[in-house]
Amino acid sequence: MKMVQAGQMATLEVARKAQFGYFLTDGENDILLHKNEAAKELSEGQKVSVFLYMDHEERLAATMKESKIVFGQFTWLEVSDVNRKMGVFLDMGIQKELLLSKDDLPQDRAAWPLKGDRVFVGLKYDKKGRLLAKLGLDVELAELEQPAGKDMLHKSVSGYVYRVIALGAFFFTEENHIAFVHRDDMLGPIRLGQKVTARVKSIRDDGRINATQNPPKAVAYQEDAEIIYQILQDRGGAMPFSDQTDPETIRQKFGISKAAFKRALGKLMKENKIYQEDGWTYLATIKQN
Repeated sequence: MKMVQAGQMATLEVARKAQFGYFLTDGENDILLHKNEAAKELSEGQKVSVFLYMDHEERLAATMKESKIVFGQFTWLEVSDVNRKMGVFLDMGIQKELLLSKDDLPQDRAAWPLKGDRVFVGLKYDKKGRLLAKLGLDVELAELEQPAGKDMLHKSVSGYVYRVIALGAFFFTEENHIAFVHRDDMLGPIRLGQKVTARVKSIRDDGRINATQNPPKAVAYQEDAEIIYQILQDRGGAMPFSDQTDPETIRQKFGISKAAFKRALGKLMKENKIYQEDGWTYLATIKQN
């Protein structure tokens, strides 16, 4: 008989009953099916389909509950708990949770999944034969992936992040497209397993998406202009900044690039709401000397 291992489905025979459950046999070994893991009353000699896992004492055990994942498959599992010393635990549909080790998580703890996030994983064994989760990447998602059509351009897409790198994050959309958000196109840090929403910025020749969380330029111009106008009003109608101010000062004071700052000033001047003089910017309601 083929050797059975944790992470697999197996059809085993009930060897004998016990006060706390049943002992199943694969022909060589006894495997405990606790009464809490049995879906019904069983009798000796009966064949039963079970999922195998390692219990808390690292013994091979069985359950009749349906696991959300089996060895050789990849799927999305929800994070049930986070342990900073060990990693994150995933809900696999049975009493025993599945560990995604800290060794397989981003070095930056801020990029770790949080409870309720969903990660794309498969199963692997450690040196002691215990089940662990392993992250799925593009090669595993290839079976599910659909290339995006040109009609997706500028549309909003949502999905879960399956990979975080220094340059940005990859996520798998609800339409089964692989999308990438560059760090310059993020509204803030993005973590593994997080559900994100972004706008399709471009579509590659292979059908993969480049996305952005930044608003369209017209919206961004309007928002930046409104913020600058409000700052001017709060300062009594004048501020010591203009389109001649250095970029770093603008970024520190307004949180935007100099190019965006100049566009917003240009919009306000075109609308006759402000004017500039000697490196200062004024509300148009303040008369020039």
